[in-house]
Amino acid sequence: CSEAYVNRCMSPSVMADLEESKYQNVELRLSIYGRSRDEWDKLAQWAVKHQVYSDNVRWLVQVPRLFDVYHTKRQLSTFQEMLENIFLPLFEATINPSSHPDLHLYLQHVVGFDSVDDESKPEQHIFNLDSPLPANWIEEDNPPYSYYLYYMYANMTVLNHLRRKRNFNTFVLRPHCGEAGPIHHLVSGFMLSENISHGLLLRKAPVLQYLYYLAQIGIAMSPLSNNSLFLSYHRNPLPEYLSRGLMVSLSTDDPLQFHFTKVILHFKLNCCNKMKSYWLGPKYIKEGQESNDIRRTNVPDIRLAYRFETMCEELNLITQAVRSEELETIEEEGSLCMSAVPSDQ
Repeated sequence: CSEAYVNRCMSPSVMADLEESKYQNVELRLSIYGRSRDEWDKLAQWAVKHQVYSDNVRWLVQVPRLFDVYHTKRQLSTFQEMLENIFLPLFEATINPSSHPDLHLYLQHVVGFDSVDDESKPEQHIFNLDSPLPANWIEEDNPPYSYYLYYMYANMTVLNHLRRKRNFNTFVLRPHCGEAGPIHHLVSGFMLSENISHGLLLRKAPVLQYLYYLAQIGIAMSPLSNNSLFLSYHRNPLPEYLSRGLMVSLSTDDPLQFHFTKVILHFKLNCCNKMKSYWLGPKYIKEGQESNDIRRTNVPDIRLAYRFETMCEELNLITQAVRSEELETIEEEGSLCMSAVPSDQ
């Protein structure tokens, strides 16, 4: 969202309307680019000045993957500089709120970070153990998607640990992922993200789709946006994901251009309401047959028990596979160490 758009939409009167309605909440996005260290303070000062905060409003900060552009323009020398511009002010505001008072206030209304850009751009580098550290990334080529995501995740993990110790709110990583480009973006999203946006390419990767289902990683889908850019309505996998039990939600992606109504009508969806909540029963959020009130749902307890038991078995199967692989690696490394020890004879 542009500053002008947010100024129009998030005036005190609009926020008052949201608060008065009680049940309407919005999540808006603003960008931090990492070009300079004072970006956060400028954003926070603007937010406090225009009072764009409310209990009914939350903010998601998106970080565009544009290091190559800034590096070419000599605005940044290394990727480490970009990371420091993004995260150092947050650490400083967490350790000493009085050093960034406006930022400290603004961060109380921030829920997380997004990583955005065109995923279909070709990547010239594969992120692995031989990849240069951020301080040594001085190439003109942009770091790959997984490189951005990993270092955002690593910094956020340390920052969240510090904020949790100080009883401050923490942040989640919710990147644009799987809208286009290679499938391995979805692997990075699975390993590092709280949830993702789009996830269209999961339809081409059944194994990953299954893992997203088992882990119940949220997928915010935007069929209207996709219809304009990448994928027509009739090919959109939202109904398929929903029927298979993936945790999906509808997102406008850009409220100035797209709206829910057309999607709801096209896919014949209906809205969540108190009536649904009543017929699901008071314990619907629990797992297994404990969640079921057969007098309302008309679903037998044995069916819920079977579904929960099957889910646990599948999760256990994956856990055992990972542990077995780890043990095999340890044993292999141990045998190599033993063979390297010279005999006494």
